[in-house]
Amino acid sequence: MDSFTQFEHQGWARVADKYDSVWSSSTCQFIPPLLDAAEVSAGMSILDVGCGPGYVSAAAAERGTKPAGLDFSEEMIAIAQKMFPHIQFREGDAQNLPFIDASFDRVLANFALLHLADPERACAEAFRVLKPGGKFGFTVWAPPSESPYAKIIDDAIQAHANLDVDLPPGPPHYLFAGREEFRQALERAGFDGASMIFKLHTIEWNVPSARYVFDAERNAGVRTAGLLARQTPEKLRAIQSAIENAVRPYAKNTEFKIPKSAYVISVSKSDV
Repeated sequence: MDSFTQFEHQGWARVADKYDSVWSSSTCQFIPPLLDAAEVSAGMSILDVGCGPGYVSAAAAERGTKPAGLDFSEEMIAIAQKMFPHIQFREGDAQNLPFIDASFDRVLANFALLHLADPERACAEAFRVLKPGGKFGFTVWAPPSESPYAKIIDDAIQAHANLDVDLPPGPPHYLFAGREEFRQALERAGFDGASMIFKLHTIEWNVPSARYVFDAERNAGVRTAGLLARQTPEKLRAIQSAIENAVRPYAKNTEFKIPKSAYVISVSKSDV
């Protein structure tokens, strides 16, 4: 196991039980546009890669599909099996899928690619297990230039964090730079680049306090949490203060409503 994969495994083992209460209220909002972009419909066989607690699988099942969920975290699979006992979930590696060629009508990945050491290999694996004419649909977080939430975190870290810390190297935080880079990467994996749908989707993440965001990133995340864990107390306080100050303008009534953006992407495997 490479160092980044080991880091991610250990991180999700530590925070898997926090995902539902902290992150799902934002990530689940991207599931309907993801299913729409991939044209998920009744009767299809679906592979939900990086399934986490199983929300994409459950939403696909509600459309009359036959989903299967896969995640590299044993803890996440246990949560998914408990929440959705009627769906098949299994532990496995998105970069080496335990399925034969041309097994599925759709492969979906909701915010899974950035947790992998080699996202392009995962795209190639998605291509391999798709039937001819199948679609791969996925979401990735948009960069600070297009996402207010990402800008809040990035600005605070760039201004106050020590970035020269011992963290295993992983994929770029926002993967590829834009539409054309995604198209080229998907073509390298074998997909029909001309078929790609690429949309920026923005939701509002409602949080109860200005401090909630910092606590979420520090205590319920993995990659940013790893960076924060390696800061001095003084730098941590500065980062926390910067995040809280940036969150406060989003106050509405008793909550804070923060815009959070992601790319919703789908692409087809040629039917010949």
